[in-house]
Amino acid sequence: MLPEIVIIGRPNVGKSTLFNRLVGKKIALVDDQPGVTRDRRIGDADLLGLKFQIVDTAGYEDEDAQSLPGRMRVQTEEAIKGARAALFLIDARAGITPLDSEIARWLRSSDTPVILVANKAEGRAAESGLLESYQLGLGDPVGLSAEHGEGLSDLFQALRPHIEDEDGNPHDQAEDVLLDEFGDPIGPLKLAIVGRPNAGKSTLINKILGENRLITGPEAGITRDSISIDWQWQDREGTLHEVRLIDTAGMRKKARVQEKLEKLSVADARRAIDFAEVVVLLLDATKGLELQDLKIADQVLQEGRALIIAVNKWDVAEDASYLFNGIRAALDEGLAQVKGVPLLTVSAITGKGIDTMIATALDVRKAWSRRVPTGILNRWFERAVEDNPPPAPGGRRIKMRYITQAKTRPPGFAIFGTRLDKLPESYRRYLVNGIRRDLGFGAVPVRLNLRTSRNPFDDKGT
Repeated sequence: MLPEIVIIGRPNVGKSTLFNRLVGKKIALVDDQPGVTRDRRIGDADLLGLKFQIVDTAGYEDEDAQSLPGRMRVQTEEAIKGARAALFLIDARAGITPLDSEIARWLRSSDTPVILVANKAEGRAAESGLLESYQLGLGDPVGLSAEHGEGLSDLFQALRPHIEDEDGNPHDQAEDVLLDEFGDPIGPLKLAIVGRPNAGKSTLINKILGENRLITGPEAGITRDSISIDWQWQDREGTLHEVRLIDTAGMRKKARVQEKLEKLSVADARRAIDFAEVVVLLLDATKGLELQDLKIADQVLQEGRALIIAVNKWDVAEDASYLFNGIRAALDEGLAQVKGVPLLTVSAITGKGIDTMIATALDVRKAWSRRVPTGILNRWFERAVEDNPPPAPGGRRIKMRYITQAKTRPPGFAIFGTRLDKLPESYRRYLVNGIRRDLGFGAVPVRLNLRTSRNPFDDKGT
């Protein structure tokens, strides 16, 4: 595991901008409005060859612990526990505020080493703020501009002693990488939780982790950034499985999304789907299945991700059997392209069904990653074509020569032959359904490409 470096500071000093700069991507949401970041976000940083995990936190505010800003502050305080160092960010142009002084007093009382970073330090307007920062009692400030990338070499020099020894070796050695049967690295299960607002996504992840890692509450739309959290799950045999849980913002109907921040949050949730291997679409048992849920599910499948439907709040569901059967029937009708998507019931309050959900996700990922040997695949293909030969439009046969698996994750297949552009969609569905049913792919999305030979002699005599 890479060492963790945490960014701390009051709202709107540029923490998320610095986070994005260090990870090399625009991952964290950034806006002029203060308080955009609410939950802790972790990313892999590379600063001039110095590798570490950087943690973006919510702006530190002096509010009641039960309020939303107060709950955000508690998350920030938890973030520095066990961190290798904290980057205390101030706004050099604004100078030192009373809240900056309060944060500094708190950081001085902690055991975590603190590096004072004066952001927005470009230009003469920042000179007075840089001088004022010495009164915080945290040593020399590192002046930089997160937006323009200035001063990163100074930050490198300040961070290096906390990450590498004098010879340039990491304090923490990397663990051996496990490989699967094909020699590919086995990474953590990337499991994203998506759904409409207030379905209980953050509450479910907190229950899985056994801690209040994510901010929750009665307010709708608390989660803005997609937050990933590494965790280990132990199955019934005692085997530990690495899991990367990804919480996402609630996804409402597009017509209702008007505010800029909500649009950014929904776009971030869609990127999280792209990053995931398995996506759990969380439904609210008190509201049932709605059209927006089917649209989200269809998007997951269109992106080629394995899908699980989990109905939350099952502990308070009314007429549970009728509700479950109704959702199952609606899914089979609304997601006709993939029949039999796993449907589970969970409770984020009691924890019931969580182990089943994780075990199912691991099984689904295995099918999503499955590779079929070419010999077995073509024997199946020959039988499928023999049992149900393709049609002969216009009296001319469609020749289907062989099939190969072109990729995995999601599984993709290519069929080679002649006149395949004339193959009807119903026959394509017949082949895809057979692949899922007979070759162990279950309800994961399967891609099928038809490749017609360009050889002008191939159609002779057909």
